[in-house]
Amino acid sequence: MNTALQLTGCIFVLLALVHVIFPKYFNWKEDLRKLSLINKQMMEVHTFFIALTVLLMGLLCLFFPSELHSTSLGKSIAAALSIFWFLRLLIQLFWYSPYLWKGKSFETIIHIVFTVFWIWCTGLFLYVFLSN
Repeated sequence: MNTALQLTGCIFVLLALVHVIFPKYFNWKEDLRKLSLINKQMMEVHTFFIALTVLLMGLLCLFFPSELHSTSLGKSIAAALSIFWFLRLLIQLFWYSPYLWKGKSFETIIHIVFTVFWIWCTGLFLYVFLSN
């Protein structure tokens, strides 16, 4: 179980770091120019805090895997993380428009990879929560 948590933690850290390229990749300089200052800054701040949250989840999994599955506090955190990633899975499946990925090879691959990863995260943390 420690290995699965640590591997997931590595992926979380990588995912957090990938947020650094989002502004350039998604052309935010141009797109956000159209927004009001408050909406532009909220987008930037929310993106930063999402990346920070994912980074901290990754570090938790990397450095405290045993505590996650062997203490009541760890199991409570695992339950919360399972809910978090389940909700993220629902967003992936029902909020994002298929127009964003259907018929586009790279985007379809990313959609499938992240769908599988959110399922993995939901199941892993649920398993950690329920394990003895």
